[in-house]
Amino acid sequence: MNITDAVPDPVRQSGDFLEYLYRVAVRRALPLHNTAAFLPAPPSPESGGRTLVLGAGKAGGAMAQAVEALWPADAPLSGLVVTRYHHTPPRPEGLHQRIEVVEAAHPVPDAAGLAAAERILALTEGLTENDLVLCLISGGGSALLTLPADGLTLEDKQRINKALLESGAAIDEMNCVRKHLSRIKGGRLAAACAPARVVTLTISDVPGDDPSVIASGPTVSDATTCAEALAILARYGIDVPPAVRAALEAGTLETPKPGDAVFANHVVHMTATPQQSLQAAAEAARAAGVAAYILSDEIEGESREVGKVHAALARAVARHGQPFARPCVILSGGETTVTIRPRAPGAAKGRGGRAGEFCMGLAQALQGQAGVWALAADTDGIDGVEDNAGARVAPDTLARAAARGLPIADHLDRNDAYGYFDALGDLVITGPTHTNVNDFRALLIL
Repeated sequence: MNITDAVPDPVRQSGDFLEYLYRVAVRRALPLHNTAAFLPAPPSPESGGRTLVLGAGKAGGAMAQAVEALWPADAPLSGLVVTRYHHTPPRPEGLHQRIEVVEAAHPVPDAAGLAAAERILALTEGLTENDLVLCLISGGGSALLTLPADGLTLEDKQRINKALLESGAAIDEMNCVRKHLSRIKGGRLAAACAPARVVTLTISDVPGDDPSVIASGPTVSDATTCAEALAILARYGIDVPPAVRAALEAGTLETPKPGDAVFANHVVHMTATPQQSLQAAAEAARAAGVAAYILSDEIEGESREVGKVHAALARAVARHGQPFARPCVILSGGETTVTIRPRAPGAAKGRGGRAGEFCMGLAQALQGQAGVWALAADTDGIDGVEDNAGARVAPDTLARAAARGLPIADHLDRNDAYGYFDALGDLVITGPTHTNVNDFRALLIL
């Protein structure tokens, strides 16, 4: 994610300027820029304690490299971190590897993630009060750190996870279920580390920055309950095996709760957040002479509907100068959702993610409004399961699409943002960024 010194002109290079702001936001969340201030001192040689690094998430590889670069060269360090396939950054020249990094599937877990979780849990055996465990947690860890509860198979977890992803459930609802169907999430990894000292370094990808929601909180207490997990499963019509349902009803799959003694020797540090990245983008816009406003870093809801709301705001600014004067940039973050619509018989299957769906809803509602450009992208560089980070919208998006025979209503019906914006040449493709502070949205009104 290189950023050149030359800042694109917001008027003549509107699309490039918005992508520049996105890259500024991503750079603010890169682990190497945010880790040093939160690293504890290594155990003293006299204590005989060791430092074990465990972690999971899309930023896991970059977080591990940051720790390796910053940890004293003469202090012992070892461990295991799991990240998404193709999300391990190139190793800087001269940086000695002390932490093993493995890769697994996201967003639907696979056997590699299961094997990694089993190995991570096994590494906690034999820890003492003199040992230090550094846990590196980032978004995506829920799928990457999969260890099904008794009575569940990997195939069950895959089916349930896929159903949750397609249901439109909010991230906290999905993670409530995931915690209660796991042997490692919802504070259980911290329990396994006892009596060692545990320091969790986490990058937030969730609205509100609740560490118990990030990656389903493997090292923090969980206030949600088995009853809540059951209610969520019922709300979205998702089945679980009878034995697991009975265990949830009996409360035998309950997670460690706040106040549990297992968390007494545990510290959590939030090393990067969505708000920090939005603020960095806003400062970059202002430095380029454009006023910038952050709506919120906690916006949730159906992606296309959130796009419509943003469009209404942008049109008000463009047409009436309210509530902001032009020129300006409007920024927002959070985690929206996409509910997969049933396909009509014979209709082609759509492709896309939250950012692209937001852009389709935005473009449709903007109605070709002059003077409005937009970009929405996931800060991990991957929109859903595709190879793009997101997409761009311009005043002529609908006109260019119509000229190519691309009705936006059809693509919305099929959740086909990728097909729509790919045909227009308006996908944002960055490759994995090696961090993740969730959705980034920027609207430029001139």
